[in-house]
Amino acid sequence: MKKKLLLLMVMMMVFATVLAGCGGGEDSGSGGEEKLKIGVALPDFDDKWLSYLQDGMTNYEKEAGNIEGVYVDAMNDAAKQMSQVETFISQGVDAIAIVPVDTESVSTIVDMANAAEIPIVVVNRTYEGIEEATAFVGGNSIDSGIIQMEAVAELLGGKGNVAIMNGQSGQEAEIKRTEGNKQVIDENPGLKLVKEKNADWDRAKGMTLMENWLQSGEKIDAVVANNDEMAIGAIMALEAAGKQDEVVVAGIDGTPDALEYVKSGKLKVSVFQDAAGQGSKGLEIAAKAAQGEEVEKMNFIEFELITPENVETYVKKWQ
Repeated sequence: MKKKLLLLMVMMMVFATVLAGCGGGEDSGSGGEEKLKIGVALPDFDDKWLSYLQDGMTNYEKEAGNIEGVYVDAMNDAAKQMSQVETFISQGVDAIAIVPVDTESVSTIVDMANAAEIPIVVVNRTYEGIEEATAFVGGNSIDSGIIQMEAVAELLGGKGNVAIMNGQSGQEAEIKRTEGNKQVIDENPGLKLVKEKNADWDRAKGMTLMENWLQSGEKIDAVVANNDEMAIGAIMALEAAGKQDEVVVAGIDGTPDALEYVKSGKLKVSVFQDAAGQGSKGLEIAAKAAQGEEVEKMNFIEFELITPENVETYVKKWQ
């Protein structure tokens, strides 16, 4: 009889433990509060700069303690991203944060979220109609192109042939950064745009494009790339051809790799875009909106010029 009673007590203790474990699955660990589920739709997990933005989000998630981020990769496919957001909506997430694949499909995605009454925060890439989203977090892309090209114009003394390496066609950053570049070129009669082509934000493609430009025989005094990865690719091609000292190369983003090139003097200019800052702020605003708090519609994080003179300041930002 005693053995049966002991066995019954053990079984009851095990059952109570299992119940406790099941009840804690969605808790934040403080007072039994349920975590906010935020769907994060990113365009490309392989993109270096976007990986830093995602790091900013995951770090904020850990600090906040009451957020569960669900991260998906669209692989630069707009239709795939739309399907991923549809899944978030069907799952009933508390909010959505999205870095759009392109500026055409995102308006439809925002409309879908609004119809489902789910807050949606657009991060990094703005578009016409952004006011329909709950909020935007990022830089004003045209400013980065202006800052970059003004610095290059000064290095060239206002005269020279300029080649522009574009990011992926149709993306807001590609359009606006290039627009900023051209605005400065138009303001300087001594500058001439002689080459322009897409290298899709990619280092290898930037290298190949620069090789092709060198083979064309056209004189190029400056290569102005929409991001650092393409700029580094251009530098690699110029080094291989023994022409590194003949061409000013400029990028945008201020990634750790790029800062090393600035320190060495190979990359003359970059423009700091705070990837981690945009990521953490985007997730923070999504979480606030999910809890019914009022949030600022437009949240701009300023771009900053990086040169060999101030590069150490930006190296510290990544440490």
